[in-house]
Amino acid sequence: MTTVSSSSIAAILVAFAAYLLFMIVIGAICMRRTNSSEDYFLGGRGLNAWVAALSAQASDMSGWLLMGLPGSIYALGTGQAWIAIGLFLGTVCNWLLISKRLRRYTIVAGNSMTLPEFLENRFHDKKKVLLSISSVVIIIFFLVYTASALASGGKLFHTIFGIDYHIALIIGAAVILTYTFMGGFLAVCTTDFVQGMLMLVGLLTVPIIAFALVSGKFAANIDHTQVAGGYDAYMNLFMNGGRPYKFVEILSQLAWGLGYCGMPHILIRFMAVKDEKELKKSSVIAISWCFLSLVAACFIGIVGRAYLVDNVLTGGQTESVFITMIERVFTKNIGIPFVGGLFLCGILAAIMSTADSQLLVCASSVSKDIYKSFIRKDADDKRIMKVTRITVIVVALIAIVIAWDPESSIMGLVSDAWAGLGSAFGPAIVLALFWKRANMPGTVVGIITGGLTVLIWDYIPLMGGKTLAVTTGIYSLLIGFILSLFVNVIVSLATKAPSAEIVAEFEKVDAYSE
Repeated sequence: MTTVSSSSIAAILVAFAAYLLFMIVIGAICMRRTNSSEDYFLGGRGLNAWVAALSAQASDMSGWLLMGLPGSIYALGTGQAWIAIGLFLGTVCNWLLISKRLRRYTIVAGNSMTLPEFLENRFHDKKKVLLSISSVVIIIFFLVYTASALASGGKLFHTIFGIDYHIALIIGAAVILTYTFMGGFLAVCTTDFVQGMLMLVGLLTVPIIAFALVSGKFAANIDHTQVAGGYDAYMNLFMNGGRPYKFVEILSQLAWGLGYCGMPHILIRFMAVKDEKELKKSSVIAISWCFLSLVAACFIGIVGRAYLVDNVLTGGQTESVFITMIERVFTKNIGIPFVGGLFLCGILAAIMSTADSQLLVCASSVSKDIYKSFIRKDADDKRIMKVTRITVIVVALIAIVIAWDPESSIMGLVSDAWAGLGSAFGPAIVLALFWKRANMPGTVVGIITGGLTVLIWDYIPLMGGKTLAVTTGIYSLLIGFILSLFVNVIVSLATKAPSAEIVAEFEKVDAYSE
């Protein structure tokens, strides 16, 4: 933590308080416009292009963008940017190929409001097998994902204010809970729009100022920090911590992009956009935001290595490189800590924008997909909303328990959750949208195969006390996605073809117009 004066801390606290109060006010305003479950889960399908785009990207990137990615590049060099390249390619494909057809199909398939409900309606699953399996997978992996966001918040408050990590964890969770509890999807998307703009401004401004302050000593400073292999290795895209990258490592990092087509909290934004004209605008905005943000996040890691030459971060501290840069730039170099506090709110924004979406997706799976479908089929909107809000609280409490260890890695938690959701739902969604022959048995087996592969690959020590992920160096998402896709296709071809009614519905999507 950078040593700052009490007056600077006070200015940063004022900025945080103003920002958090603004988020809660948004939640209260949106609560007045939330009158039904469709309002709560999809905002009445009324999102405009800017809100849809920035809320999707802000909820996607999380504290990982401002802490995990810059921290990895700061520690190991620009070679870690392969993850960013994979994510950018995945974003482009998701917006250009998946978004339009998914929005059309969810309307044609019974006006589906959640991803599990879409899969149920897509394959006319009257026994609700897909609904139950999808909901369980979402709950398992989103608990881990939410925990990663809350851990980011805990580390942020601890680093800036020196607050005990556990107290910081609870404070951050309480604020997120407040506006998600009140306003639902509309509140989440509106706050995510604000947070997405704040994140982008911070990402672009801080590293540019820090780079100017380093002046002509950039390369010399990086060498002075004794990076593995020196400056040339550090700046080489094909080097990883001073050693040459293996092909399988690059492939594994690019594979992060495969996860996009299976992320419920991102896909639901496509379902909620007002119309296809707005969706087209959203794609341009989202792709542009993603490119600028990922490039800036990588730049932060590199510039941070040169700028913090006399304060080299090690171990878990590397994930706080952006926080440390902001504190030093605006309290020591420029002397306007309040502005620094606003940029630090950008990091909080990244954390909150993901946590709120994850809480809402978990809550929708429990209340709409499980409670209404299996426990209380005649439940009205009022009861569903009540169950949803209770679920938001319960999920947040469980996520706090998972994130309780202050040494937990943000990058590790995000990696596991991203792989699980991407492997389980990615192939299922792609085939459901674009393959007429896809059927329910194939989808069920594919989802189970993808989710179990990640759990086995990442958590079970099968090779001399080590997991397959550690032994092979291959990201579980790559293996899980391929196996899930393969099994889905084989089982679909080996079992009964979809009914004429399902095929007709598939073809209707092509002709659908608003």
